[in-house]
Parts: sequence; C-alpha cells; structure tokens
Amino acid sequence: MLTTNKLQLAQEAIEKAKQQMNSRYRLGYHIMAPANWINDPNGLVQYKGEYHVFYQHHPFDENWGPMHWGHVKSKDLVHWEHLPIALAPTEAYEKDGCFSGSAVDDNGILTLIYTGNIFIDKEKDILDQSQCIATSTDGIHFTKDTANPVISKHPEEGSGHFRDPKVWKHEDFWYMILGTRKEDTGKVVLYKSSDLREWQYIGVLAESDGSLGYMWECPDFFELGGKHVLLFSPQGMEAQGELYNNIFQTGYIVGDYSYETNSFEADDFTELDNGHDFYAVQTFLDDKGRRIAIGWMDMWESIMPTKEDGWCGALTLPRELTLDQNNKILMKPVEELSLLRTTEQKVCTNKHLAESYLVEANNDLMELKLDIDLTKTAAQTVGVKIRGINQEETLIKYETKEQKLVLDVSKAGKSEDGVRGTTLKADTQLSLRVFIDRSSIEIFANDGQVTMTSRIYPNEAKLGFELFAENGAAEVIDFTYWELKDIWE
Repeated sequence: MLTTNKLQLAQEAIEKAKQQMNSRYRLGYHIMAPANWINDPNGLVQYKGEYHVFYQHHPFDENWGPMHWGHVKSKDLVHWEHLPIALAPTEAYEKDGCFSGSAVDDNGILTLIYTGNIFIDKEKDILDQSQCIATSTDGIHFTKDTANPVISKHPEEGSGHFRDPKVWKHEDFWYMILGTRKEDTGKVVLYKSSDLREWQYIGVLAESDGSLGYMWECPDFFELGGKHVLLFSPQGMEAQGELYNNIFQTGYIVGDYSYETNSFEADDFTELDNGHDFYAVQTFLDDKGRRIAIGWMDMWESIMPTKEDGWCGALTLPRELTLDQNNKILMKPVEELSLLRTTEQKVCTNKHLAESYLVEANNDLMELKLDIDLTKTAAQTVGVKIRGINQEETLIKYETKEQKLVLDVSKAGKSEDGVRGTTLKADTQLSLRVFIDRSSIEIFANDGQVTMTSRIYPNEAKLGFELFAENGAAEVIDFTYWELKDIWE
C-alpha cells in the first residue's frame, strides 16, 4: 500500500505541476518529464517490441531531489509516450532515492536493476548505496523484489559511493558493473550471477591511473566492432586545452576483454561528445543489432533557465554507435529520426560562397544538412549561424587550417563559458547534420566523427540561417533543411 500511495502522490504532483508550467523552452522531439526535474537516462531496453526509456526524476520539484524513475516508451525511437512513474523510494534501503541503473528482459519479465541510496551525511557526501531489483510483466507496473537489496554492501576495493548498475547477459550468466571510488580513485567493479539475485564479486574491471577522476559514474560495457568498450562518466578530471571542459565528462576506453580472467587491456580515454551538455550516457542493443546510446542533455552546475518555468532536464536524441578502424566511436542519429521531417527546403547545391548567404526560416524545430567541398575551399573559416531577429545567434564554424570545429552559444543563452571546440580532421569534405530544438542543438560532423551537444536558451524569434565564408571563398555542395514536427503536441 505504501508503494502505491507514494507512486500516486508523485503522479498527482506531476499532473499539478504540468498545469503551471511555462512552455517557452519545452523541447519538441526530445524525451523530457511531463514537468519538474530529470537527469540520467536509466533502463534503456527493448521489451515486447517497444523501446523503453526510464530516467532519474524528481516529481515534486524542478530541482534535484529524492530520485524516482520516470518512464516513456516508443515503437520507433521517435514518438514517445509518457507512462506512470515506475519507481518511488518506499523502502528503508532506498529511503533517499532510487538511483540510476539499467533494465533487462529476463524471459519475458522486465527487470529493473537500480541503486538504493541512503545519505549517511549529505553535507560530507557520505553515502551507503546498495543494489536492488524490481520486476514487471506488463512493462508498466513494477514490484520490488523481496530479496532486496541483492547486493547490500560495496566490495573492499570500493566505498559507499557504489552505484549505477549496468547488467547484461553473456552465455549462461548475468554480469553487472558498478561505478565506485576508493578515496580519490574512480573505478568500475564487476559481479556475476545466474539468477539476478545472488551475485558473486569478480573484481575490478578498470580504474583510474590518477588522471581519470575520483569517481566513475554510469558505467556501461559492451562489444562493438570486435572490441570491448567501457563507457563511463568520470568526475574530477582536469581540463586539458579543449578537452574535458565540462565539470564532469563522459567518455570511453576500447580494448580486449577476457571473461575467464577478467582482464581488460584498453587504450586511452576518449571524450565521447564535445559540447556543453552531455552526461551519464547509457546504451542498449536493439533487435536490429544496433548499439544505441542516449545521454542526459544537461550538465551539473550549469545554467538551467527552465527551472523558472517549472521543469528541468532532457535526454539526447538516440544515437547509433559504431567503431572505426582506429577504435574511435562514431555516433550518428538513428535513421528513424527522418520520421520527424515535414517539409524539405533544398536551399542550394554547388554554390560558390564568397561571403555570406542568408536563408529566412523561422521554425523552432529543424534539421540541417550542410556539405562543403574543402578541396575547392580557400576560406580560413566556413560555417553556419542560426540567427535570431536581432543579436542572438548560435554559431557553428570550421577552421580549415587548424582543422577545428567550434560551437559558440555565447549569444544563445550561455554568455559565460559558451564556446566549445574540438579537432575534426576533414581533408576533402565537411559534412554537418544539425538538429535544432527549442532549447537544444545537436551537431553530427562527418558521419559521427565528432558530435557536439548543448542546451541553448534563445529569447528572440528565429530569423533563419546564415552560411558564411571568411578570408576566402567556399564551395557548398549541398545545403538542405527540414522542418520537424513536435511529437508532444
């Protein structure tokens, strides 16, 4: 009864908050809670032919608080439907929140694996975290297992910061990795089980060498392109030039793994996205064999103007991951996103661009495709501005000699720390695919070689797009844009 009451109270709070919300920055085709706060994506899974995404959710406030699990589902990764809140903190072992985790289909039973959180001393960041499960046969209503917590204590190599279980099956066994820390060393630890309830500790899968932060959150481990990838979000990394400029990072290491010896021989850490707002990424394998990733499209301690409007937080578009010959992960928007397109405007093909070219377009929801022939481009800088009617703009530019892609949102709601840049080695062609929503931008460059994800908060109406070339001319192969539909209307 207690569980039902707490879920009902949370649902009622959300329904009430929806009525008072300002919609000016509400996204048109991204996953958001109906109102109030969300952060990490949780429990990405395909179940009974539908895609399910859960998320960390505080249904009573637009700020972070006692975590619940919000829930959406979709048949096509594009059109999402809000479902009732799946988990609320009701038990002693989770009294301060149902923290992040994952989901599996266990012979037709949808099983959520999550962290039960207890604050021993919140001010001093002392936690006692355990791992728990909840199950469902209809994909909507969940029952917490009587065996909870299924892992009640962290291993000797870890500490009370012991969270974000990612579970998968290999041959006859379930495996679980968790993020933890020992003093100021971030690491990932591994467990093994035959039934999701009795877990055997295997050991440390990977840990920081001193340069990769004090805590590894939201780990994920999977095969991709014949290699194993450990994806995680380290806290406490120092910025290095244009690398690691956000307060916390998300990235990966690629290597070879042996289940027999739990040995993981891996390369160096690589940042996964070079924008402002990308964290706590989780992946899953769908029935088409695709490894699909979704992240939190915000960042701790960043500017979040939507709190004034009664909501905060969103998730990125779903992205398909592949591995290139250099063991670099490429991220591309899933092909289903073309379902968002309503009208197509082919602005120009094979155009010689001497200075700038303005295209009027005032829709809030758009996708751009811009291809530039660099072999016929003498300009030092080429790019596109998403313009407001007066001073506002979001700037995407490529510096041809430096081979650097830059996103500048300092005139689009991030006046402080508004610029991000990264190396993009493009010798013959620059290809940009850009998704613009009311308060976000996601850039995919050269088939996912680089991605940049940021929230933006424009106050002006859109004027359109300005193609530009500086200190020389550029050759535009193609510039096309699509107006996109609002899935929430």
